[in-house]
Amino acid sequence: MAYKGYFRPKNPQKYKGNPSNIIYRSMWECKLMSHLDIHPDVIEWSSEEFFIPYKSPVDGRWHRYFPDFYVKKKNASGLIDISVIEVKPLIQTKPPVVQSQKSRRYITEVMTYGVNQAKWKAAEEYCKERKWSFHIFTEKELDIKF
Repeated sequence: MAYKGYFRPKNPQKYKGNPSNIIYRSMWECKLMSHLDIHPDVIEWSSEEFFIPYKSPVDGRWHRYFPDFYVKKKNASGLIDISVIEVKPLIQTKPPVVQSQKSRRYITEVMTYGVNQAKWKAAEEYCKERKWSFHIFTEKELDIKF
């Protein structure tokens, strides 16, 4: 399986958006897509189909953040829960390790971390207003237990 590609759902009726244009950008995203597609409690899901505005700490301007996943599912009580999920490597969810010599790579990692934090804060607020939940899934969570 390629690291990037098109996902073909077995249950296209569950996909909110164009089911013939579902793109995964990592093996982890593909694994989650497969799980969402076949899980009996998932009513509806989508990938990068809506955006959340956020202000970047790098340039101070407003940008659009397209979260990786929107998931509507039935919980154990039979009620409907809506979640927004971001899939990231664990290393990108932690602040970069401070280096005595500020390399170009370190500066890029600091900026990426700052932008991610701004996106996730905006997503948490967006979800809270709607009574949804926001989650960041890493390789640890993508053992996939629902």
